[in-house]
Amino acid sequence: MTTTKSYLNYQGYSDIKPFEVLSFTASGKTAIIRQMKAERDRTWLPEFVSGGFAGHCTNQNEQRWDISSDEDGFVTKARLCKGGHWKSSYGKHYMSDKPQSYYDYNF
Repeated sequence: MTTTKSYLNYQGYSDIKPFEVLSFTASGKTAIIRQMKAERDRTWLPEFVSGGFAGHCTNQNEQRWDISSDEDGFVTKARLCKGGHWKSSYGKHYMSDKPQSYYDYNF
């Protein structure tokens, strides 16, 4: 089993962190992954209004991120689970053809 998708993005509740696939085992059921750098695009600014604990971000679904490889990023193994997601020591990952990052300002 081989795949052409290059990213296993970590899904932690509502936040998403990008991980890149470095390699797969011959069976395709284990991947070596590395966390990527994700910095908020400085042209996007969160807009807050009163509400919630300290405020409510009204434009968080418009977030933009600058994502790049990180040679010093956290490296781990992820294994394919029966439900179709991947699991590492970091948590649950989902395969994608692009890296994704998301921060939930309203959590």
